[in-house]
Amino acid sequence: MASPTAPRQVVPTPPMDDNNDLFAGQPEVTRAAQDDATTKTTVPETVKAEPSTPRPVPQPQAGGDDYGASSIRVLEGLEPVRMRPGMYIGGTDEKALHHLFAEVIDNSMDEAVAGHANFIEVHLDAEGVLSVTDNGRGIPVENHPQVPGRSTLEVIMTKLHAGGKFDGKAYETSGGLHGVGISVVNALSDILEVEVARNKKLYRQRFSRGLPLGGLEELGDVHNRRGTKVRFHPDPQIFGDHAKFDAGRIFRMARSKAYLFGGVEIRWSCDPGVVQPGGEIPEKAVFHFPGGLKDYLAATLGKDFTVTREIFAGRTEKTGGHGAMEWAITWYGGDPQLHSYCNTIPTPEGGTHEAGLRIALTKGLKNYAELTQNKRAKDITTDDVMISAVGMLSVFIREPEFVGQTKDKLATVEAQRIVENVLRDPFDHYLAGNPAEAAKLLEWVIERAEERLRRRKEKEVNRKTAVRKLRLPGKLADCSQNTAEGAELFIVEGDSAGGSAKQGRNRANQAILPLRGKILNVGSASREKLSANQQITDLVQALGCGTRTKYREEDLRYERVIIMTDADVDGAHIASLLITFFYQEMPELIRGSHLYLAVPPLYVLRQGAKSVYARDDAHRAELMETVFKGKKVEVGRFKGLGEMMPAQLKETTMDPAHRTLLRVLIDEVDFEGTREAVDNLMGTKPEARFRFIQDRAAFAENLDI
Repeated sequence: MASPTAPRQVVPTPPMDDNNDLFAGQPEVTRAAQDDATTKTTVPETVKAEPSTPRPVPQPQAGGDDYGASSIRVLEGLEPVRMRPGMYIGGTDEKALHHLFAEVIDNSMDEAVAGHANFIEVHLDAEGVLSVTDNGRGIPVENHPQVPGRSTLEVIMTKLHAGGKFDGKAYETSGGLHGVGISVVNALSDILEVEVARNKKLYRQRFSRGLPLGGLEELGDVHNRRGTKVRFHPDPQIFGDHAKFDAGRIFRMARSKAYLFGGVEIRWSCDPGVVQPGGEIPEKAVFHFPGGLKDYLAATLGKDFTVTREIFAGRTEKTGGHGAMEWAITWYGGDPQLHSYCNTIPTPEGGTHEAGLRIALTKGLKNYAELTQNKRAKDITTDDVMISAVGMLSVFIREPEFVGQTKDKLATVEAQRIVENVLRDPFDHYLAGNPAEAAKLLEWVIERAEERLRRRKEKEVNRKTAVRKLRLPGKLADCSQNTAEGAELFIVEGDSAGGSAKQGRNRANQAILPLRGKILNVGSASREKLSANQQITDLVQALGCGTRTKYREEDLRYERVIIMTDADVDGAHIASLLITFFYQEMPELIRGSHLYLAVPPLYVLRQGAKSVYARDDAHRAELMETVFKGKKVEVGRFKGLGEMMPAQLKETTMDPAHRTLLRVLIDEVDFEGTREAVDNLMGTKPEARFRFIQDRAAFAENLDI
């Protein structure tokens, strides 16, 4: 389980582009007003007036340009998008690349939500060209009244802030608000083609990097088709030559749209070779979730543990001009996962609609606790309610306000009140109609609250310990620094070695915890024995991070935990017992690269004033053949760390500049094999241990008996 670190010597160890100043980098030239050289100056008679001389006009510095009208550049059409893509899609990384697809499919979803389309087709071909087709009304193609001589389609595709969602007449609720989405996609695509089937005729227009490659073409009559098809490829000049759509990501994004609106069918397809044969992503699939979010959440959770059997779910239709809303929430044993949407647009950073949900659920549970006279619920907070919640919230509102063009967070203030009011009665009915389930949920949330309070008290104790230098159990000699970064805890075998280590340590960042004898074998001990063992209790308290499911990386008080035992069989056994303890009770501490073994020397070789330390017999023989070859050498053997002088212990085992550490690792590839080996050697079955020894006895060498 221990492997040498490399090197063996251990030494402590997409933003939005908001620079839109068109004047950046332009030299400034100060214009000085010049007085006429002949201007007369009135002075007292007793003062002789010197003739005035004209001051020189400042000239531009060499290599600079005059700051004038020619210095101001006016960006036209879609130039701003190509020059500053971060303003419109959040950057040029993978997330921004896939945001292009979101902009296109959101337009089709707006048609579906408005009741004009019932299917959307998404196709990814082998060249990385993505197509989105709907059977909606189709983009208007007649000439636009504000731009004579140009079709409405071309205006929409080539001008920012051109769209049909400003006045609410064409769409009651929509994801598009600013009229820039599809034109941004056009600007950032090297190939973009739009086909429109409208009024039984088919039209097409092609674009490249925001510019039309010709006018609108009329391709003839069509009788069984209507709607819009957008086919595009991301521009390598913007996203790089190797940037391409991830089929799995596009697949999941398309599927999510289907469960957000039960009235639409999403048809996915891709060319052979785009996805791996037999992989999770099929070449063809159809998504349709009439049951909406509840069906999807139930399918996603599968057989996972949930606190309540019934998912709290429901939906409301458009009422009072406030749009519609749908939700599905439950509680389980994992991390919180709340996915929210506004007008089918994902809001990964939450916003006001999520705030309304949290408030409604917290108030509902507190009211139920009051009704059932459960006084333990008085301390629960919104975080306690949501810490293990998993669910989805989808709202449809008119003219929503988002934070930024990428719409990651909803900012509409009214959304909080709407969601809170809509959820209040359904949640009360959900709790009252399922008293047994409601009691389980309330108890679950109360346990989360009590756990939070307990952790806060533990942190207060840890903070007092660090600040006031209170002595922790287990004879811990703590370091003086208060932060975990760079701090080291040496677990030392015996009081004698502990005394030497305390004198040889760096008090600023090295702490010493001496243990008396061998600790309990946790591999064969019951939980009661573990909790009653003083040495283990002292060790857990010193580390401060908890054990098993209560382990918290952020509460670990030391960056490195170093087991420092004698270089003999007893020392190796103690180290094995400690490693077993960490493997069983704090495996994440090992995975976080916090656990090490010190390598103290077994021998000291002296020749005159020269002293060299040897780790073991092999190292001693190597030194005798190299450093001390042909010389008379005095060899001394350390019986234990306690026999070493503090200066020797510091120089050989504790000083980062000279020491050797072995980092303890868990074999994640053969995790089951590792667990089986630990169980066989340290577990409760002696016959398994005996068999393990018998099987490997023939390979044992250099036994220290």
